[in-house]
Amino acid sequence: MMEVKTVDKPDERRDFPRGHLEALHLTGLDFAVATFEPGWRWSESVGPIAGTDSCEIHHNCFMVQGRMRIRMNDGAESEMGPGDVFVCSPGHDAWVVGDEQVIVYDFAGAMATDYGKAKE
Repeated sequence: MMEVKTVDKPDERRDFPRGHLEALHLTGLDFAVATFEPGWRWSESVGPIAGTDSCEIHHNCFMVQGRMRIRMNDGAESEMGPGDVFVCSPGHDAWVVGDEQVIVYDFAGAMATDYGKAKE
């Protein structure tokens, strides 16, 4: 079995304030490309849609462009930039740092399937 898709033709797109997500669904992999504009913050842009106090999605990511900061619910913080690979468990807030658009590739799956959707 072989399956190939291009990020230039996503299977779906979800828009939210100051950003959007494009998802590709393959056999065994749900892949997301997230784009966040300057001023984007999860708790303000996606939190009201998700209906939770913090992001409850697990992320396995590669930072393509821009800078982003993440604060875990326990207070731990880290900042990521281009070329960084990171894993982030549920229970966090995140925001764009600076004036450059952020582009993140997420391989964990849940971002492509659930992120930016209203909680049922």
